[in-house]
Amino acid sequence: MTDYWYHLVLGVLAVWRVTHLLNAEDGPWKLLWRFRHAVGPGFWGGLLDCFYCLSLWTATPVALWLRGTARRDWSELLVSWLALSGGAILLERATGNQAASFFEDPEGK
Repeated sequence: MTDYWYHLVLGVLAVWRVTHLLNAEDGPWKLLWRFRHAVGPGFWGGLLDCFYCLSLWTATPVALWLRGTARRDWSELLVSWLALSGGAILLERATGNQAASFFEDPEGK
């Protein structure tokens, strides 16, 4: 059971990382930015613009991997899939917009 939690935490971190990379980062030489703009405004462009939607898609292969490591049944695959996406969303909410949370008082009060 401990291995399952370990893999679940790794899975959540991986889903958050890949989702954040595809959704919000420019990447080296702006490759990911160019990719997002080349995709356009259609289905795939909308998917890349929505962190919540994209986390469901990136959680799918990780949930399949997690199912294989824990030898769980298919009903737990569905729960793991949603948990991975939900964990990534919670991480995004907890870490998002950190730069905007600090305000310096210009008058030194």
